[in-house]
Amino acid sequence: MLAAAILAAGESRRMGTPKALLAYHGKTFVEHLIEVTRHPRVGVTRVVLGAHAQEIRAKVCADPASIVVNADWQRGQLSSIQAAIRSLPEDGTEGLLLCPVDHPLVSAALVARLIEQFDSSGKAIILPTFHGRRGHPLIFRASLFEELLAASPAVGARQVVWAHAGDVLEVPTLEEGVILNLNDPAALERALGQTPE
Repeated sequence: MLAAAILAAGESRRMGTPKALLAYHGKTFVEHLIEVTRHPRVGVTRVVLGAHAQEIRAKVCADPASIVVNADWQRGQLSSIQAAIRSLPEDGTEGLLLCPVDHPLVSAALVARLIEQFDSSGKAIILPTFHGRRGHPLIFRASLFEELLAASPAVGARQVVWAHAGDVLEVPTLEEGVILNLNDPAALERALGQTPE
């Protein structure tokens, strides 16, 4: 069984409104990512909140049991990854699919392809690339959870990726969304042709 974690704990300072609640095809970013990560191999979903947790929880259609509040959200994204890992059932998870909320423009087909490569390759880290640029979401095998929990907040999860360079599988995709970081209104407008709702 895999777990999926949607990382939505940041302050969204540059966007000016919680990114988790921005609209995409009639759903919020969080709801879209919950939907595209529904897969027979994904048995656990976690939505990691921090700043604006109460507002997001009140407005997002998500299973309350899936919500994890990261009290250390100000320490950065790694702290949310660590909160997700700590919330998982012990010894029941083969890997963790990480979906930052500011990279919402990915499809269920891409997620399925990454999971397929995780299962067939045996590699420890699976990530998509667009024209050679690495993006999100990515999958960490459970054998790396302890290293993620011990990683330096200053470097983040990249520390673990760099440490296992030979055990990374890059999966090329034509979905530009894997590299589109929608963290301010201009980026959102360029990507979606709209302003925040």
